[in-house]
Amino acid sequence: MYTTYNKYPEWHKLIIFRAIFICMTDSRAKGYRVERKIGLLFGKHGWRVIRAGRSLGEADLLCLKNKECLLLQIKSTNKDKFYYYGLKDATIDGFPFYLIVDFGYGKVRILSPKGIVSKDEGEDLVSFLERIH
Repeated sequence: MYTTYNKYPEWHKLIIFRAIFICMTDSRAKGYRVERKIGLLFGKHGWRVIRAGRSLGEADLLCLKNKECLLLQIKSTNKDKFYYYGLKDATIDGFPFYLIVDFGYGKVRILSPKGIVSKDEGEDLVSFLERIH
């Protein structure tokens, strides 16, 4: 027999709702935290960072500085390799498109998008930011 939602007191409904919401959004929250961390790092280096919503396409972050625009796809993993299935073009409408993978423990790599990315491929994000401006 099914129990109805209306049998629960109001405070109990709130607890149930929060538990369901947290379970459903945990992976999104992790992605948001990584995007925020990368955005703050770009901001420290003088870039204006705009977070694109989920429905706006391939790029998670748009970074603007000195009439330049970088489009960034942000991913994270705790494994030694990351398998990327998204867009593999180096540019979108003439703007550079980069894949950033956070492997954890300060190991953040930036590179042109490709299918399989290991911890040692690409360039360290901090050295990339120092090099480009």
